[in-house]
Amino acid sequence: MLQLAEVIISIILAIPVFYLVMRYNLHMFQLNGYKNNEQRSWIKKNLRKQLMLIFPGLAGVFLMIFPADWLRIVLCIYWLIVIKYYSYLKKNNSKKKLVFTKRVQRLIITDLILNLIVIIPVIYFLGYLYLPAVMGLLIPLQAVLLIPVNVINRPIEKAVNRYFINDAKKKLKQVSGLTVIGVTGSYGKTSVKFYLQALLQGRFHVLVTPESYNTPMGVVKTIRESLQPTHEIFVCEMGARYVGDIKEICEIVHPAHGVITSIGPQHLETFGGMEHIVDTKFELADALPEGGFLFLNGDNEWIVERSKRYHRTEAGNAGTFEEFSKEGKRKDQTAIKGDRKVIFYRNQVSGEGYQAGNLHLSQLGTEFDVTAPDGETETFQTRLVGEHNVINIIGAIAVAHTLGIPLKELKVPVRRLQPIPHRMQMLEQGNVTIIDDAYNSNPVGSKAAVETLALFDGIRILITPGMVELGKEEDLYNYKFGTYAAKCCDYILLVGREHVRPIQKGAVESGFDEKRCLMYDDLKDALAFAYSMKGDGHKYILLENDLPDNY
Repeated sequence: MLQLAEVIISIILAIPVFYLVMRYNLHMFQLNGYKNNEQRSWIKKNLRKQLMLIFPGLAGVFLMIFPADWLRIVLCIYWLIVIKYYSYLKKNNSKKKLVFTKRVQRLIITDLILNLIVIIPVIYFLGYLYLPAVMGLLIPLQAVLLIPVNVINRPIEKAVNRYFINDAKKKLKQVSGLTVIGVTGSYGKTSVKFYLQALLQGRFHVLVTPESYNTPMGVVKTIRESLQPTHEIFVCEMGARYVGDIKEICEIVHPAHGVITSIGPQHLETFGGMEHIVDTKFELADALPEGGFLFLNGDNEWIVERSKRYHRTEAGNAGTFEEFSKEGKRKDQTAIKGDRKVIFYRNQVSGEGYQAGNLHLSQLGTEFDVTAPDGETETFQTRLVGEHNVINIIGAIAVAHTLGIPLKELKVPVRRLQPIPHRMQMLEQGNVTIIDDAYNSNPVGSKAAVETLALFDGIRILITPGMVELGKEEDLYNYKFGTYAAKCCDYILLVGREHVRPIQKGAVESGFDEKRCLMYDDLKDALAFAYSMKGDGHKYILLENDLPDNY
């Protein structure tokens, strides 16, 4: 009876442990995009977080050979410790919660089936006394079991995805006259997408992919759930972590026109190099039909260099959207000479395309002029700050103007543009202004953000955990970030320890006062210090990046 009680208590405790360990690793797997290679990389980098699973594994092996009562009791006590630890991880991994999608549910079912395939024979051939031993072995396996589970489920997932993709394609064909505008880039694509929606919706019925939906299945979900027969324009954000990702989305939606907002070092771990990033972003350009408009950020050297392979339109001779069907031909069916029509937009007065000038920044926002290729010029005002916000607005203006909307009609929509959450979003709190740029930092955007911070008159405070997914050059880019911050900030508050040391080194070696470059374990402590800081003048706190839970 005593042994039976031990087994029952052990199983009662092991079940929540099993769930919590599986749930934690499933959450990380979802954040890693269900990519086996990224999950393997994450496991290697985070071995310390789950080292406590070694003991139950060893205990399980021992109990299989010597089913000792005392060890079952010790294992029961240990399960209580594991429950507390993984409950803590679950509570703190709340930036982006686990979503129990159909795919997640299928992973759980397959995982449970594999575990039952082991548990049932053990009970049948060896007896219930070996159940604690089996659970001691199976629970640590949850840290890696999702990888083979994902392989097993791959044919099912491919079939499901194929069905949804074909359904989305069918629905796209049913919307007569729909024009798809693809938007991609290393950064800025979400902002440009929403700016385009604001500028176009006064004249067209516009659909955009919501939030940061930019994967093939995210685009498919948008089409299947939101596309209506009355829509005239579909602005489709296209994200990528691997070569071929943009091409895959283009094969679903067939864009008529495209915008490449920027190219820079981001997701270098998965791309493997800048050349691959450039190739991937220009998969959008290659997918455009003859005569399709290709809008390019003329301030980006990677874009300008690659654009030489594409046909340029002459200033003021691009035509307008009303003259073109989605196949890239004039309504009179006269084909346009050349392949794609390249139109640049710039944050400076130089070269061809849409150009900005006379930029002025204040606490109320930004004022700037825009000159179109045909010579039309208007002054715009926006509550948004930062040159990288302005270049994104100019990109949206270039598209809207080319689609037939006069610059003058775009002034009010630009003035009404709302900050995109966590992208240089200004939040006033009494004597403190929070500049929230926490969504996703990168080498170019982080430099622009601190340079914008430097323009404000007051106490300028940077809070950052640094940048990730930059491969072997991650420390170098973070070091450079420290050198930029040193010139622009009064205080640098770093969140984390080892990961931010290159930033601290870059700042201090650039002459920044080490006593004003401080490290904190979490964001709350850094913010508490920033708010408690004494001194004259308004405080401007820049929140640059916020690492997801899998970091």
